[in-house]
Amino acid sequence: MNQSPSFPVFPMYFRGILLLAGMYTIAWSAIFRLMGGSILDWLADGNMIDATLPVTYYGGFGILVGLLIFFSAFYPVSWVYLIIAGITGKIILAIWFALGFIPDLGWNKRIAFQLIFNEILWLIPLIVIFLRGIQVKNYLAENPE
Repeated sequence: MNQSPSFPVFPMYFRGILLLAGMYTIAWSAIFRLMGGSILDWLADGNMIDATLPVTYYGGFGILVGLLIFFSAFYPVSWVYLIIAGITGKIILAIWFALGFIPDLGWNKRIAFQLIFNEILWLIPLIVIFLRGIQVKNYLAENPE
């Protein structure tokens, strides 16, 4: 008796999380892109900033990452490579912010919010969704019927 394993379900709310993560990343990155100096002053929380930080590049890269995550929601099982590209992009954004911005801005609650809630915390649901997408994709490849 040959029993196939149960089908790994890819719930619809995973798509919603991908859409939300993409829009959230795009929105915050657009703020960096469009309001560069103002957002840095707000993040600095009263500290004087002498450095010219690459906020427009950071914001532009973040918009690209957000678009990758957003578009992955349309076909998350077929386009799992977009999800992993989004995860990689979020990791790059977190490292870029930690190494490129924090030394000049200092550490405060606004910096912690940007780094933890806007970059790092989104990695958990994105990784879970990626792993489920891989499970479904592998199941479909092994069981073509």
